[in-house]
Amino acid sequence: MKMRSLLAFRKIPAPFLLRCLINYKPFCSHCRFPKESENPSQLVSGSASDQNPVTSEVRLLTTKPVQKDESDLIDVLLYRKENPISALRFYNWAKPWRGSFEAGDAFWVLIHILVSSPETYGRASDLLRRYVSSSNPIAMPSVLVSNLVDSAKLYGFEVNHRAFNYLLNAYSKEKQTDYAVDCVNLMIELGVIPFVPYVNSALNALVRRNSINEAKELYSKMVAIGVAGDNVTTHLLMRASLREQKPEEALELCSKAIERGLEPDGLLYSLAVQACCKTLDLGMALGLLREMKEKKLCVPSEDTYTSVIVASMKKGNMEEAIRLKDEMVSDGIPMNVIVATSLIKGHCKKNELGSALDMFHKMEKESPSPNNVTFSVLIERFSKNGDMEKVLEFYKKMKVLGITPSDFHVHSIIVGCLKGQRSEEALKIFDESFETGQANIFICNSMLSWLCKQGKIDEATDLLKKMESIGIRSNVISYNNVMLALCRKKNMELARTVFSKMLEKGIKPNNYTYSILIDGYFKNHDEQNAWEVLDQVTSSNIEVNEVIYHTFINGLCKVGQTSKARDVLKKLIKGKRFCISCMSYNSIIDGFIKEGEMDSAVAAYKEMCGNGISPNVVTYTSMMDGLCKNNRMDQALEMKHEMKNKGLKLDIPAYGALIDGFCKKCNMESASAMFAELREEGLNPNGAVYNSLISGYRNLGNMEAALDLHKKMLQDGLRCDLFTYTTLIDGLLKEGNLFLASDLYTEMQAVGIVADEIMYTVIVNGLSKKGQFAKVVEMFEAMKEKDVTPNVFIYNAVIAGHFREGNLDEAFRLQYEMLDKGLVPDGVTFDILVSGKVGKPQPIGVANL
Repeated sequence: MKMRSLLAFRKIPAPFLLRCLINYKPFCSHCRFPKESENPSQLVSGSASDQNPVTSEVRLLTTKPVQKDESDLIDVLLYRKENPISALRFYNWAKPWRGSFEAGDAFWVLIHILVSSPETYGRASDLLRRYVSSSNPIAMPSVLVSNLVDSAKLYGFEVNHRAFNYLLNAYSKEKQTDYAVDCVNLMIELGVIPFVPYVNSALNALVRRNSINEAKELYSKMVAIGVAGDNVTTHLLMRASLREQKPEEALELCSKAIERGLEPDGLLYSLAVQACCKTLDLGMALGLLREMKEKKLCVPSEDTYTSVIVASMKKGNMEEAIRLKDEMVSDGIPMNVIVATSLIKGHCKKNELGSALDMFHKMEKESPSPNNVTFSVLIERFSKNGDMEKVLEFYKKMKVLGITPSDFHVHSIIVGCLKGQRSEEALKIFDESFETGQANIFICNSMLSWLCKQGKIDEATDLLKKMESIGIRSNVISYNNVMLALCRKKNMELARTVFSKMLEKGIKPNNYTYSILIDGYFKNHDEQNAWEVLDQVTSSNIEVNEVIYHTFINGLCKVGQTSKARDVLKKLIKGKRFCISCMSYNSIIDGFIKEGEMDSAVAAYKEMCGNGISPNVVTYTSMMDGLCKNNRMDQALEMKHEMKNKGLKLDIPAYGALIDGFCKKCNMESASAMFAELREEGLNPNGAVYNSLISGYRNLGNMEAALDLHKKMLQDGLRCDLFTYTTLIDGLLKEGNLFLASDLYTEMQAVGIVADEIMYTVIVNGLSKKGQFAKVVEMFEAMKEKDVTPNVFIYNAVIAGHFREGNLDEAFRLQYEMLDKGLVPDGVTFDILVSGKVGKPQPIGVANL
């Protein structure tokens, strides 16, 4: 018996035995004995202490000592390291009396012991998490990792990667993302392989808080040590790339994962499909979707279907989008608002408004309910089509559904109503925007612009005050609108006052502001004030651009000061004040042509080309028009050839100028050839072109051709103007075709065109030639009723008629009436009244007038 006890005692290591003897006290001296449940001597089955006969000595080691000594605890833990559960029980039992050991090595020794056995892996992980969560502040990874490494070296443990990974997991679970990332980096430095699921937790946290670059950097370090992750890792990084709008990068991640041998799952397919949709590679997206379904990995998600449908719509493949929508519904996924809105948008783009409305009504009756975007699509499309009735209907439905129209909605609806002549609705919605607080500077400026165009200056200035009263600060555009309206009304004094108020409010004028004032002064023939504005802007800090200088040059040209405008332009070119474009030269060329200085216009054109400025279509059109009007058709045709050689296409005005030139020369063959060329170019002639041709054929007396052109004009959907009817009626009356001339006059009145002095002159002349004096008098009285003053020719025709009829008193009365109206009788009047020479009426036509 003694021998067995001695042998058992010898199993205790010498240091333990020594401490046991030093601290030995009889059992009665202990404060209490450990309860059965917390007695660390009750080890797992098969442990040495279960069979140790010297239990009193073993228990001596586990009772409360007189003084705390962490080394005692460490020694016992090391003694029990082969039995991790026993070590844990002992640690937990000793902790209440010996105080907290987490600050010392005992805790880390215990962790090393626990991670040595699969049976206690979970206990080690839980302890580390509790340790991290209870630390205040949470200990940095550099400290805890050092504790693990140092304790392993000090107490002879092999470095177990689980301890570090459990620490990493503890940081992740406690949402200490930065510490988790630091922990991974330290592990990599130590050559410890992090567990992929724990790294995924850190990556997920980084992606969630949008630290995507940091997530990618961490992943790159993992790849560098040969740990590329699993499907979850790939999912996380693909989502991050998609969030960054880098679909190509997401597809590359997917491709590399498959190359490494990862078997793609349903989510990987879904993300790849979405990435393809972002790149609008619809073919690949559809192929992946089909492959995903064939493999029966999972039913494509709502997001996946939505992505493919939206991509199909962006590619304009409406049929494919509808097919996918039907497939989505057949898979048990209800159509969502994004899909429905995309389909509505597709129908709108194809102008299939009926189908778009059908889809919308289906959303209203069933589901999904239309949202703000749905209404935006419909409002935008119907506004472009000018169907403001429908737009207002959508606006009202939004309010019924409790959807607050956005500022954009309100603005576009107001602008649409104003364009569609529905000012009452526009003003009502505008007033509502103030009540709801949606009124902003864009909405107010649009209303200001409309009020100013309508000439409602008082309302515009009231609106400026109202804006300021509710905190909407007017800007330079607001004041420009008001100034422009005042300049159009030629109220330059008030325009200048508004300009001064703008400066007082600290609003900086722009180039357009000064251009408005300069243009206004020139239109009022106030050249001096226009110069003053130019001097003011050039001496200010504003960067003067081409708009101001062009407005000034154009203004000089408009008031007949083209030579002076050319001098100003030369000075600007010499001083390199701004980059000269063809706009200013076009104004100068046009000014010279209108002043009858064709040679100066040609010189300006040559100067323009010499300065390296390329003429545009407007330049050539002005030059051709001027040359044609000056009977220089050869030079005009040279311009045409030069224009074509430079790759510029003639427009309608350019062709019109040439056609008119040929018609005035009665060269109808060349005019008709030019008209045919215009048609071949795919251009549609306008009323001016038709009028030139009709006038040309009338001058040649070819009324059949003129009337054929009149019919073609109507077939082209063009409305004949007063000039057209005057020319045709003049030609028909010259031929003596009173019946057809009368029909055209009736047609002209039916379409609302009112005859002017020239028309009445033509008719009176034609009727006089045919001896239709009664109708002449009738037309003469009609002119008076319509407040059209007859000219001298018409008075002469009526006076001559009365003279023939013997109504001398009436003839002389009409002479006095002429004088009262400020008309000066001519030689013909004198011959009739004094000499009695009535003779035949002198032939007169539109061209003569």
